[in-house]
Amino acid sequence: MSVAVEIVSFGYLHNAPPAAHLTIDLRHHFRDPHVSPELRYMTANDAPVRTAVLNTPGITDLVEATATAVAAFASGPSAGTVTVADGCAGGRHRAPTFASALAERLSAVGHTVTVHHRDLDKDVVQR
Repeated sequence: MSVAVEIVSFGYLHNAPPAAHLTIDLRHHFRDPHVSPELRYMTANDAPVRTAVLNTPGITDLVEATATAVAAFASGPSAGTVTVADGCAGGRHRAPTFASALAERLSAVGHTVTVHHRDLDKDVVQR
């Protein structure tokens, strides 16, 4: 069954999480590229950041599990778009990389997917 899916990546340090059917918190279980000086000022638009995030143990399993959860929401009795929000600390590394990987996975099985990176272009949070 094909369903419309909206994915919103965000940073918890910028604002509250957006409303969603499913919210994924990437802050505590997945190493933050921000801690690497060579990656800190890059974003998920840069290949080294995407590689670092996608090579983190557990990330691809979480993409698969989230795709399964989206299918469960889609099979429910309510029609309409399924919204997934995924957040990390600043919204520049882990969350947008995860969102893009999830979008690719969901598109491959026929879902119509839109992605919005709420905080990708915001300044690096100094912490």
